[in-house]
Order: sequence, then C-alpha cells, then structure tokens
Amino acid sequence: MAKAAVLTTVLCLSALSLGHPGNGSLENDMRIGSPDRGRLAQGEGAQPLPSAEEKATQETVRGDGDSEEPDPNPASDFENSYNYILSRLAAMDQAIHRLNVGHYTLDVKMSQLLDKVTRLDGRIGEVEDTVHQVSLLSKENRKEVGRLEGCQKGRRIGQKCFLVYRTYESYAGASKLCQERGGRMAMPRDRREQEALADYAKTFFHPGNWPVWLGINDQRSEGLYLFDDGTRVSYFQWRKHYLSSQPDGGKRENCVAMSSDDGDWWDNYCDRPMYYLCEFDV
Repeated sequence: MAKAAVLTTVLCLSALSLGHPGNGSLENDMRIGSPDRGRLAQGEGAQPLPSAEEKATQETVRGDGDSEEPDPNPASDFENSYNYILSRLAAMDQAIHRLNVGHYTLDVKMSQLLDKVTRLDGRIGEVEDTVHQVSLLSKENRKEVGRLEGCQKGRRIGQKCFLVYRTYESYAGASKLCQERGGRMAMPRDRREQEALADYAKTFFHPGNWPVWLGINDQRSEGLYLFDDGTRVSYFQWRKHYLSSQPDGGKRENCVAMSSDDGDWWDNYCDRPMYYLCEFDV
C-alpha cells in the first residue's frame, strides 16, 4: 500500500508539470478523484500513512503509553523460590548471630552478678561474725552488770548476793532471766542461808506478803526435789499447819515458792506468774 501511494504521488506531480496552467479540469479531477487527495492538499512534505502491520507493531510496543519492553530472560518459578529461600536463610543467620551476641552479653552480666553476690556473701559472713561477737560481749556484759546489781541492790549472805525482782514470771521464765543476768534462781542449801534469805524477803515486801520463786522443783520425778542446777535438796522449809501442810499439790504442783512473811515453802503450778529471787556468786 505504501508503494501505491508513492506511485500515485509521482504520477500526479508528472501531470502537473506537463499540463497547462489554465487547464484546471485535470487538476480538479485528480484532486477530486484521487483516493489520496488529503495528502496532496497538505503539500509535498506530507508523510505516508502507516500500514496496518506498522500500526499493530507500534501498538504492541507502546500500548496505552504505559507498556514496558518485555523481559528477554523471564525468571522461572524455581529460581524465584530458590532466591526466596536464600533470602530467608540469610535473615535467619542474622537473627541467630544477634541471639548469640545477646546470649554472650547475658552470660557476661550473669558472671559479673555472681561475682558481686559472692563478694556480698563474704561481707555478710563477716557482718554475722561481728554481730555474733557483739552478742557474746553483750551477754557477758549483761551478766557482769547483773552480778554487780545483785550485790549492790540486794543482800549479801556468805559468798552469795540475793536480789528480788518484782516482775511476774513463770518458773521457767524466772530461771532463764536469772541465768541471763549472770546468776541463777535462789537455792538456800542450809538453815542459816534459808533464815537469812527469809529475813531479806520479809524486809523487802514489808508490810505485804508475796510469794517468790525459789530454784527448787520435783518436775523430774514426783517427790524428788532438786535445785535448779540439778543437785538434790537436803534441807526443807515446808509450811506445817493443821489446815494446809505442804507440799500438797501432788503431780500438779511441781515448783517451789517461798512466802515473804514467814519464809515457809509452798508447792505451786510451775506456770503461775509471780516474783522471783536470783542469787549471784561474790
């Protein structure tokens, strides 16, 4: 079709050059009858119309103006999957590396923490030793103060000092407090010591009458009276009266108290709270 258009153009130009200028019929006929009159009206510089094959080729290349040139080497599905797996493995490797770094950092911090805990444990041990020593010194000091207090505030009888404490305690509580003060519960071992102790208690509580714990009990075996240090009692000062002779408590009353008005002994319940007497060696 392009060749025909070129041939027609050549023929038209030849006719125009050979014809008379006044002869307008041939020119008009050619312009009217020619299928390419539109191109001739536009002048010699008109371009030939593209063919159908050219239009199809141009539309394939351009499309709507957005089409891209087709990839000469399109990737297969296998290659895409392979590349995806490689990228995921690379990401996993980076994550594992970060995890290893974090684990190493945590291990270092844990080692540092254990080292600090070890040093702290050593210092705590030193502090505990110091506290223990202070406690021992405090106990020894309290015993020394108790002995001095017993002789300064109480009464000296032979090689002992006796002191009444006006706080209510059970037999066990009184025994413990006397020991913490560096002494023991009062244990009159003969008549002379018993009479001197009774006179001191009577003077202390005058004009009242208050029972006080002595360091005597038969808790180990009924009727077997022992001093608080475990030695056996050889002298007794039980109350003797036709209405209330002592001891009369049987297995219920196993601890001994002394009345302050006359110095007689009474057996009592060991958990009964009452005043108590301590003795200290001079």
